[in-house]
Amino acid sequence: MLPVARTSKSRKGMRRAHHALVPVGYQSCPQCGQERLPHRMCSNCGYVNASLGLVINKKAKKKSA
Repeated sequence: MLPVARTSKSRKGMRRAHHALVPVGYQSCPQCGQERLPHRMCSNCGYVNASLGLVINKKAKKKSA
């Protein structure tokens, strides 16, 4: 079924007013200070959670050539 009337630019813009992208909220790591996503492991030092006292040891992967 075809639309009865053309949708104006204003009406189209008002409909899409809530479609804007939201920027990602980064937090600084309490151990090393690097930016990281909340509730995620720090990619620099491996720190996870203060209440658990959990730090994941990161080992360097060696390429076997």
